[in-house]
Amino acid sequence: MDSRRLLRTSATALAAAGLILSGCTGGSDAAAPAGPSAAAPPAAPTTPDPALASFYGQKLAWRDCGVPKFQCATLRAPLDYAKPTAGEVKLAVSRVAASGPGKRLGSLLVNPGGPGGSAVGYLQAYAGIGYPAPVRARYDMVAVDPRGVARSEPVECLTGPQMDTYTQIDQTPDEAAETTALTTSFQGFATGCQQLSGAVLPHVSTVETARDMDILRAVLGDAKLSYVGASYGTFLGATYAELFPGRVGRLVLDGAMDPSLPAVDLNRDQTAGFETAFRAFAADCVEKPDCPLGTGSVDAASDALKGFFRALDTNPVPTGESRKLGESLATTGVIAAMYDEGAWPQLREALTSAMGGEGASLLALADSYYEREPDGTYANLMYANAAVNCLDLPPAFTGPADVEKAVPSFEKASPVFGKGLAWAALNCAYWPVPPTGRPHRITADGAAPIVVVGTTRDPATPYKWAQSLAAQLASGTLLTYEGDGHTAYGRGSDCIDSAINTYLLEGTVPKDGKRCT
Repeated sequence: MDSRRLLRTSATALAAAGLILSGCTGGSDAAAPAGPSAAAPPAAPTTPDPALASFYGQKLAWRDCGVPKFQCATLRAPLDYAKPTAGEVKLAVSRVAASGPGKRLGSLLVNPGGPGGSAVGYLQAYAGIGYPAPVRARYDMVAVDPRGVARSEPVECLTGPQMDTYTQIDQTPDEAAETTALTTSFQGFATGCQQLSGAVLPHVSTVETARDMDILRAVLGDAKLSYVGASYGTFLGATYAELFPGRVGRLVLDGAMDPSLPAVDLNRDQTAGFETAFRAFAADCVEKPDCPLGTGSVDAASDALKGFFRALDTNPVPTGESRKLGESLATTGVIAAMYDEGAWPQLREALTSAMGGEGASLLALADSYYEREPDGTYANLMYANAAVNCLDLPPAFTGPADVEKAVPSFEKASPVFGKGLAWAALNCAYWPVPPTGRPHRITADGAAPIVVVGTTRDPATPYKWAQSLAAQLASGTLLTYEGDGHTAYGRGSDCIDSAINTYLLEGTVPKDGKRCT
């Protein structure tokens, strides 16, 4: 099986692109404070707005998907909830019926995160066939691609060749000309999104997607929403609970985000998460005689990788195609492998080859992160990611001077990745649409019990975010996986899977603070 697809599957369950938060998350220290005083969307009324009646009352026309056992349909939702008669978006939905045996419990909606990950693709490639059999027996497994993503009015920004150039830009500028080139690339990306997707761009916020999910819940005939969201999907699920607390059924939020943090803190925390994951990889690597980073200490391995990145900054290595492996693509390739410890052997081999002058394997890891196909085309993951993140929070930085001031704190968080991830977080400064969201605590008062899952060495959604979200939610319960990788459900821990399965099937909530290995 294609190792790139295996990595992307975990990264999509990550997703995320949390795979994708770094460098694409918006937010600002100077923005609204992270706390109760920050603006939060009001809870939705208990009965739908009459202007939305045609959306809540629609009937889905299910059809064959071309994927065995799966059906597909198109859900209509208002483009702008403030003006529900002023246009529509068409959202791709897929389902696979509960297989039995046992009484059907309703629909279980899944979202892999990102933002920008295709929920339909995730359902058909993994969740609908790979979730624990007892869960699939009792639930119809359902997914909807969020607005702006994949099959649902996808945001588009660049051509394949333009995206190739964008992904290779130097993100650790050492002089004014390199800084200008980087900011110009961010501006060009934003301009491309506006030119190609200007109509939908102001309407891909998480709040709007959560409202779409409530329409889907009603259309499916479920009184309450049962949901498993990973990575960014936890923010989406928490936002749903905030808007519709009385319609919360059984919610699992795995690899949680902290909605109370401004984006500069989210980016810095995630930078620290990648450092934690890299050091776990390095500790494993140096115990092996063929470790490309040496067989000494973890610190020495870190220095070796930083030295390799510096060398690539001026002397990229060939890959067997027109693109060379420079510092930016190499860094992305390493980060891609941090999402799943199962990718560590692949990363060791890729680093060995690249440090020996052949960069194809590490480039393949970077391509898996960006969802670049062999023909040079890209999925819309990165475009949707930026569009959602830049709308959900104010920009982390307003210009290069802000980044320069923040670089030391990012480098403290990660000596390996800090500088590059600080500069990557500048992208939302040039976004053509003003943000509509603000950081704030989510309590979801009145919601049924919600299970929040955190992994102690998660690279993309640091464990402290899960602790924070579980504490914020009035009905939150924290379930901890002591281990590596991004998210925990369905990744090999019988303890985690059993606790979540019992909750989904019986409604029994794990003991708050339960820890698993």
